[in-house]
Amino acid sequence: MKSLNDILALAKKIGPKKVAVALAEDEDVLLALDQARKENIIEAILVGTKEKIEKLALKNQIDMEKFEIMKEPDGLKASLKCCELINKGEADLMMKGLVGTANFMKAILDKEKGLTTGKLLSHVAVFEIPRYDKLLMITDAAINIAPHLMEKAQIIQNAVDVSHSLGIETPLVACIAAVEKVNPDKMPDTVDCACLSKMAERGQIKGAIVDGPFGFDNAISEKSAKVKGIESQVAGKADVVLCPNIETGNVIYKTLIEFAQAKCAAIVVGTKAPVILTSRADSHETKFMSIALGVASCRK
Repeated sequence: MKSLNDILALAKKIGPKKVAVALAEDEDVLLALDQARKENIIEAILVGTKEKIEKLALKNQIDMEKFEIMKEPDGLKASLKCCELINKGEADLMMKGLVGTANFMKAILDKEKGLTTGKLLSHVAVFEIPRYDKLLMITDAAINIAPHLMEKAQIIQNAVDVSHSLGIETPLVACIAAVEKVNPDKMPDTVDCACLSKMAERGQIKGAIVDGPFGFDNAISEKSAKVKGIESQVAGKADVVLCPNIETGNVIYKTLIEFAQAKCAAIVVGTKAPVILTSRADSHETKFMSIALGVASCRK
């Protein structure tokens, strides 16, 4: 896939899917949902304060007859209601509205009422970057702070599963660090990169080619990899970049958007259904494309 529009095209083939939105009284979220409805990729259940939702809809000329509204003004209860809808098979994916992230995630992680599966939850961001010839996934920029080796393996597997949903049969996964050589004494993340590569060779990570350590430059630039004498199927051609920690992932995420004019879509996976967890600072386009990515990821 070369652009986010390719994801949208796939979502159109798969949808419409039903999305449950926690505290839907958020203007940008409602606009993104309305656009997604018009593209026929979703139907929506809006959980929140009915009066506020309808006021925003009127302001933005959104036809509320096309949406179902469930009254629940409390953020945690609204999030739990969305989880309930998914667990009952009445919704296919979940989206964060005006609710705080802490309450939203608390509901998802609830052992009795939430969406946990026993897998590690992780954040997968998909970027369309002007100077890169295909889509690039970055993981994990939002959920796992300092994952250990086995957690990194699950984070990779989650991203690989998303890749497969998008039709990328054997994604190339680059595990990045500050240097390209293993340095166990001073840079333990480089050891994790090497271990993850071997784990993939032995089938502990399935459906992908994994290699590392790489610097970020030689993970996505064939020229950089050639200059440094790196020979690898992955070098310069990564579909997925595994970051060593949340700081690295978050900085790359924001740098691509702010300096590279990249377009983005992002979801949380490892749950019973895709979860659209966007920031209030994210653009309307990012929210809309994240919905499309969520729908595309519903494909089994």
